[in-house]
Parts: sequence; C-alpha cells; structure tokens
Amino acid sequence: MGHSEERAEGAGPFTTRLTWRLEAGDTAIWESRAARKRGTLAVRPAGATRTRARRADAVALVRLRRLNGIAAVSFLLGGALFALGAALAQFSAGRPTVTATIYFVGGAFFTLGGYASLVQAINAPRREGTAGALTTHRFRWWSYEPGRIDWVTTFVLFAGTLVFGINLLDSFLQGLTARQMNRLVWAPDMIGCLLFLISGQLAVTEVCHRPLCLHRRSLGWWIVAVNQLGSVLFMVAAVAAFTRPETGSLVSVGIANWGTLTGALCFAGAGVLQAFEHP
Repeated sequence: MGHSEERAEGAGPFTTRLTWRLEAGDTAIWESRAARKRGTLAVRPAGATRTRARRADAVALVRLRRLNGIAAVSFLLGGALFALGAALAQFSAGRPTVTATIYFVGGAFFTLGGYASLVQAINAPRREGTAGALTTHRFRWWSYEPGRIDWVTTFVLFAGTLVFGINLLDSFLQGLTARQMNRLVWAPDMIGCLLFLISGQLAVTEVCHRPLCLHRRSLGWWIVAVNQLGSVLFMVAAVAAFTRPETGSLVSVGIANWGTLTGALCFAGAGVLQAFEHP
C-alpha cells in the first residue's frame, strides 16, 4: 500500500495523536486538538526535523473560526458575569434576586459556549485513511461519537453547563428549607462542577497525550490548564456552599463566593486565550 501506521498515542480508550509514514517518505502527524481547533495536520518531509502544517479546506476553516469565536466570547462573558455575581454576593452589594439573575445570564453564556465547543468538535475536519490530508463533511448540529476524546470532553462540558442551569434556576426559589436547598440548588451545583472537572481532565489529556504534562509554550495547554484551575475553584466553592441542616447556614459563605469569583475569572481568562487559538 505504501503507507504504514507507526504510532498511536493517548490515554485509556482515546487516541489523541497518530503518526504514520506517507508514500513519499514524509511523516504525517495528526493531533486531535490541532485538527478540531486549527484544522491542521502536520507533515514532516523525509530527512527534515521540522514539520509544516497541512490545512483543511476553506469551508472547514471558516466553520472552526466562527464556532471558536462564539465559544471564546461566550466563556468570557459567562465568566465575567459569574465573577460579578460572586462579588455582589460577597460584599452584599445587591439583592439576592439581582445576583441570581446575573448568575443565570452568565450561565446561559456558559451553555452557549459549551454547545459551540461541542459543535466545533462535531464539525472538525477528519483524518480518513492514510493520505495525509483532512476531510471536510457536511455541517451537523449533533452527533454521537463517544470514541473520540474531543467529542466526549466537549459533550461533558456542555452537559455540565445544562446541570448548572438547573442550579441557577432553582436559586430563584424562596423560602426553601436547608434540605430543599441542598437537594435543589447544591446537588446540581456539585454535579455540574464534577462534570466540569471530568471535561477539563479529558481536555488536558487531549493536549498532553497522557493524563498530565507541562507545555508552557503551548497555547492549547494554557487554555486547558486555566480552565481546569477554574473547575477546581468552582468545586471548592460548591463544597463550601453546602447548607448545614442543623443551622441553616452555609459551610463558608466567603469560600463559596471567593471560589466562584476566582474560578469565573479563570474561565473568562481562558476565553480570552481561546480567541487566539483558531485556524
């Protein structure tokens, strides 16, 4: 056939990078994140030490650029609004309904960003065969591809934003007992944070081709690292927001608010960085 598969890398059931030899002796390198974010596949000519990017067609690149822009702006606005809501809650600068409204609008932007990220993964150009090129398919709003790490990480992220939406809607309810608060508000918050952490770890794996790494010169690594830090801070805030049934008070109002504020700023910052990771 003139082609040979050389090496597959990744973690668990997921492949994040493939390297194979082309007919002319060149080496092709496909990476999951590079394909779905930049629409590129790397090719290293025979005898060379550096690779050159081989791009998908113009249709795919325009799609990726637009979806990336929507996701980046959505996470920036969502993070900024969450930070504002947490600041108002911490310093008692607004009524609870005002703070809840700000959180809810921020959550809507998070959901939009999560869905845009999922659609970007669904419509990423594909490596098909061993020709050393990426293939563009018709645009789709939905697919089910649990064998692809880019699909799984963005789907779990999107699911997390939907669960957060339940938490944010229930936060408008008044006169809840401590047990009702924990069941209707705190439990969805915890589930959403857990989904964010899972999605973040999968995103780290996609960049690193293993569970952890340090790639300080990689923009993609900085984006997923800052997002994962934000997810950890959100989880800390969620744990602190548990309502003690015996007293009706939160474990720590300050930690809950500051964890939310700093975590939100991480997502907003990652949104800014994401704006530069495009074709």
